[in-house]
Amino acid sequence: MSASQGGTRQRVIAERRTIDYIPDAERHGSVFSQFTLWLAANLQITAIVTGALAVVLGGDVFWSLVGLLLGQLIGGGVMALHGAQGPQLGLPQMISSRVQFGVYGAVIPIVLVCLMYVGFSASGSVLAGQAVSQLLHVSDAVGIVAFTAVIVVFTVIGYRVIHLVGRVASVIGVIAFVYMFAQLLIGHDISALLANRHFTVSSFLLAMSLSASWQIAFGPYVADYSRYLPRSTSPRKTFWAIAAGAVIGAQVSMVFGVFAAALAGKQFSGHEVSFVVGLGATGTIAALLYFAIAFGKITITTLNAYGSVMSIATVISGFRGDQKLSARSRLAYILGMVGIAMWLALAGRHAFLKEFSSFILFLLAFFTPWSAINLVDYYFITRDRYDVPALYDPDGRYGRWNVTGILVYMIGVLVQLPFISSAFYTGPLVDMLDGTDISWIVGLIVPAVLYYVIARRKGREAPAHLILPTETARAVELVSK
Repeated sequence: MSASQGGTRQRVIAERRTIDYIPDAERHGSVFSQFTLWLAANLQITAIVTGALAVVLGGDVFWSLVGLLLGQLIGGGVMALHGAQGPQLGLPQMISSRVQFGVYGAVIPIVLVCLMYVGFSASGSVLAGQAVSQLLHVSDAVGIVAFTAVIVVFTVIGYRVIHLVGRVASVIGVIAFVYMFAQLLIGHDISALLANRHFTVSSFLLAMSLSASWQIAFGPYVADYSRYLPRSTSPRKTFWAIAAGAVIGAQVSMVFGVFAAALAGKQFSGHEVSFVVGLGATGTIAALLYFAIAFGKITITTLNAYGSVMSIATVISGFRGDQKLSARSRLAYILGMVGIAMWLALAGRHAFLKEFSSFILFLLAFFTPWSAINLVDYYFITRDRYDVPALYDPDGRYGRWNVTGILVYMIGVLVQLPFISSAFYTGPLVDMLDGTDISWIVGLIVPAVLYYVIARRKGREAPAHLILPTETARAVELVSK
């Protein structure tokens, strides 16, 4: 939304802004759109597969469900705290990391965020490609390419269409899941699955890690989709709208995934989409479910593509000292990031499940310290008293490199290494803990406490209040007079 010369607001479809501050005149929307967006982003096939992993990797049904719910609540709370920053700052999430890491230093976590976008986009494209191939009777490769083309279009249009798609996808997702759960309950003895209980600490914590990592991984971009809300929007309402949508959507999907994997056994891996649909649908109903699965992936994959543009623009603007991105550059970044994700999806579509499990668990080690530092600084030290213009100035208040933030981040990553259990790396203490991966717990607590102790004096150096670009412009004008 932009202001015309006559002072009236003109509604535009395609988004014009990237990483720059959103002025009050262009704010719009309500907190309910946050609920529908994150409900839609989680009512989808990848969340089903994530929940299924708890059983595929050795857990029982009952305790996997409990562990997944507990992880959802912890991880969902963390990501919603990030999302509540959006209306107050009017900025993409990773720009605010410059407060804690410096204008150049923020590049360190942002590069890892880009890897996350590519990985999640690729994994989502594999599953969406399976659904499209079944729907259109083409190969999985053609399905992936067709799905990618739709993602490019929606990402180019931007913020408004993302929320519109989220509202539509949330309705389609609810209808699809109600039907699938009904078929599951009618055609199978779920009580027998729940009665098989063999609690182990390692399997329980694995389930927690799967759902917590799923939610925490949204942290680096959740505020990107709340930053257009009016600045008067209640942070508490924003928090609960995001948390409710994310937790409800993900838990519903993962519960279904647990049941599906328990029923399928070895048949699940490699045929996730067709097995889920085949639980209780044929003919026209099956085609509608394939459509629902493909459409459900559009929301989250578009979020990943859109977020990748924000991240790349943040990296480049940090070194160039600007905050604008031309339409041509934005399109080039979208095509580049989505293209890489499509290539990875085509290359790895035959061995998706194992690689995806390793990917999301390993990434957790790099995002939990960043999340802990950002939240502690925003809510306990700086307390949202940001100097927004200085975020784009390497010679400004936040400098090029913030040694404190970078050092604590590195420590936060290193202290997790002994506790990581993944296909990429297994820490030396994992065997002593019966294979249990507790790295994400260590990665949240240690850097949060350490950063608070070391950086709390920085609170006295923060501005007295939030400084916005319009205030800076007025101050310069008064001085010049």
